[in-house]
Amino acid sequence: MRGARQVGKTHAVRELGKSFENLIEINLEFYPHLAQIFEPDLDPKRIVRDLALELTKPIRPGRTLLFIDEIQASEKAILALRYFHEMMPELHVVAAGSLIDFAIQKTGLPVGRVEVLYMYPMSFLEFLTANGKQILVDEILTHEPATPMPETVHTQLLKLLGEYMLVGGMPEAVQYWANTQDAGNCLKIQGDLINTYRQDFQKYADKFQLKYVELLFDEIPRHLGKLFKFSSLSGGYRSRELSPCLDLLCTAGVVHRVFQSAAQGMPLMAEANLDRFKTVFLDVALAQRALGLKPADWLLRSEQSLANKGGITESLIGQELLAYSSPTAKKGLFYWHRETRGSTAEIDYVDSSGEGQILPIEVKSGKGATLRSLRAFLDTHPQVPHGISFSTRNYSVDGDVHFYPLYAVAKLFSST
Repeated sequence: MRGARQVGKTHAVRELGKSFENLIEINLEFYPHLAQIFEPDLDPKRIVRDLALELTKPIRPGRTLLFIDEIQASEKAILALRYFHEMMPELHVVAAGSLIDFAIQKTGLPVGRVEVLYMYPMSFLEFLTANGKQILVDEILTHEPATPMPETVHTQLLKLLGEYMLVGGMPEAVQYWANTQDAGNCLKIQGDLINTYRQDFQKYADKFQLKYVELLFDEIPRHLGKLFKFSSLSGGYRSRELSPCLDLLCTAGVVHRVFQSAAQGMPLMAEANLDRFKTVFLDVALAQRALGLKPADWLLRSEQSLANKGGITESLIGQELLAYSSPTAKKGLFYWHRETRGSTAEIDYVDSSGEGQILPIEVKSGKGATLRSLRAFLDTHPQVPHGISFSTRNYSVDGDVHFYPLYAVAKLFSST
């Protein structure tokens, strides 16, 4: 299981463990002596025997879930996963780690031998479920896009989306909000999480890179929704100094790049310009916490805030696109930009529909009345059947433009 720190990987595995006769959990970072069990060789039968003896607990294939947490602490343990699949396929093994992607870059994962699941912060629908609003989740997933949502429900969902923008999708903050509705302590949890990410810098950045990683971590929330230019950051640093450090933050799952793509065909990466990109922070609430923004407006004036905070709202849609993507492959994010003499046009995201077609997605402030860029994209991409406009506007369809409320990103991935 791969994903940034504190997105809920360990909790998810423990929940899965309840369906087994017993769960054997070992944390190689907390108990480094257990990592030595993987050192002599990669024979899974010997490893299982030695772990059972060390823990004085039986490990029974078919009845036990073996969970190796913080597996990045042992490269040999990562390599051993292949042989668990080949020599003990009846034993269920799950591995996770907060910085596992850095270790995988060194060791690799054998294709076809180890299945990967990516995890992201909780989505808006998961936030609703955690707050006892499952009936609203069901309505979003089954609602007909051409039919407006009842206005009272639409207003309620925008208010709840405002709460999500305040609380975010980090499980600890969501759980605390669901139990207490205490915004102050949610902000404290967010601050603690930000400090945890900062403490991780020294684990994956070289000493001379630390100041660059810290600078990028501080600056990226200020540039959401904009073309990211290293030259625009304070300090006069060059891209050759900062670009490798941005790669580190992306590998840690703290930042995601949104690459510009011509979007004339699939896959979108084939027509991407890797030198032109925007950024999405791990979580919209953490981004705002890092900026020191006051949260009251999200609770008191949620619809107005969604209209006025364009960069944060655009980042929300990127976060939702990641959350609802297939967990078995790392999703790429893309946008479209065209610049001609005296005119520019930009689509915030281009994605693929369930039928494999290109799907242009515009994120608008307020009701989203102006659609010049989306029209320009559809005019120059005749193979694209329709576009999506996300805003505070209710559901509607106007020719080849489908209007979706900001809370309904999941509907793009729903087959119901």
